[in-house]
Amino acid sequence: MFLTVFLVVLCVLATGETENSDRHSLTYIYTALSKDPKIPGIHEFTAMGILDSRVIDYFDSTTQVKTPKTHWMRERLEPEYWEKGTRSRKSKQQWFKVNLDILKERMNQTDNDIHVLQWRHGCEGEEQPDRSLKYIRGLNMYSYDGDDFLYFDDSHSVWVAPVKAAEQTKRKWDQEQKVHNYPKGYLEIDCMEWLKKYLTYREKDLNTTKKPEAYVFANNARSKTNVVLTCMATGFYPLEIQIHIQRNSRVLTKDDDVMSTGTRPNGDNTYQRRDSVEILRSDVAKYSCHVIHHPTGVNIIKVWDRKLPDPDDEPDSPVPVGVIEGVLGVVAVLGLGLVVLGILYKKGKLDRVIHRNPQQLPPAQVPLIQQNEPKKDGSQGSLESKDSGHSSTGAASSGASNRGSGDGSHESLLEK
Repeated sequence: MFLTVFLVVLCVLATGETENSDRHSLTYIYTALSKDPKIPGIHEFTAMGILDSRVIDYFDSTTQVKTPKTHWMRERLEPEYWEKGTRSRKSKQQWFKVNLDILKERMNQTDNDIHVLQWRHGCEGEEQPDRSLKYIRGLNMYSYDGDDFLYFDDSHSVWVAPVKAAEQTKRKWDQEQKVHNYPKGYLEIDCMEWLKKYLTYREKDLNTTKKPEAYVFANNARSKTNVVLTCMATGFYPLEIQIHIQRNSRVLTKDDDVMSTGTRPNGDNTYQRRDSVEILRSDVAKYSCHVIHHPTGVNIIKVWDRKLPDPDDEPDSPVPVGVIEGVLGVVAVLGLGLVVLGILYKKGKLDRVIHRNPQQLPPAQVPLIQQNEPKKDGSQGSLESKDSGHSSTGAASSGASNRGSGDGSHESLLEK
């Protein structure tokens, strides 16, 4: 039941744009937890960039490094870009830590529970007949523990406070001219420039064919007398590929109970496919994997080395390390999503998040997704209103920082 609920929410959060769509979006998501959840792979702070529903860069509080999640991001952007991006993400991480403490204090909350502060910002553009990209709408929203906390109404250029606890922040940010003007400028200009740049990089990459890598290996089956022999091809583009499992040169088919995952996307604009068949552990026949990828001219046969897993191990489907790297970004998103949803479920807010009617939301909440979203930052500043801090020059510096890393800046105007 919980998995079903999670998948429903995941669909709600998806932007829906694809590589071939006329509409494209660039979104950045930052999620901060008030304390370590003590769950392997889940971090106190996570940040990621998403182009048309695909993760393109990633940062977390454990690795402390902004890293590319696609081949073209890694190849097209210089080391200086990633260095600036790492500094920017570290700065945001500290901003979130400070403001989580502020919000807990403002709402008289203790450290007994885990609280979640999230920020999502980005832009959406539509491709025109001349192949230019026209700005359609922007997104800049904060949420706290599953509730909309603060968002920028792109149509009216005002901050909106859906809850009383955010009103003092709204008043402060509306009074700061740089903070007030920066979001719209970032969404319509800077964000769109990065969106166009990333789309150009990706298009060049998509026009480049990539050869598959082939693997053949055995896993334990449920019966200890059998093993599951798997033939995998991964890292190829475009997606058309042929895979055949052969026994003594005879091609096995569905009549031999061959199963296939079909062609599936990796997290780096390449694809993978895995075909498997269950055989006797004692079978001494020669098994091989035949992979044909016409776009790259690959036609190879990999012979199984007959390495067998320990029969006492639990049945599983281990995949070589090099194969799974492409999906780590997806795993991180899913894992983080489960933790956040678990927190919302515990707080009794999950049902409302799922069943709220998007048509009932204010216009600024409908942009790229249809659920509560964190706000885009410009140089927004702390969520506290009683602080002193950076003057309007913070916004200007944030703009420069944004242009260097692509994901906006979070220079705090207010200190706790």
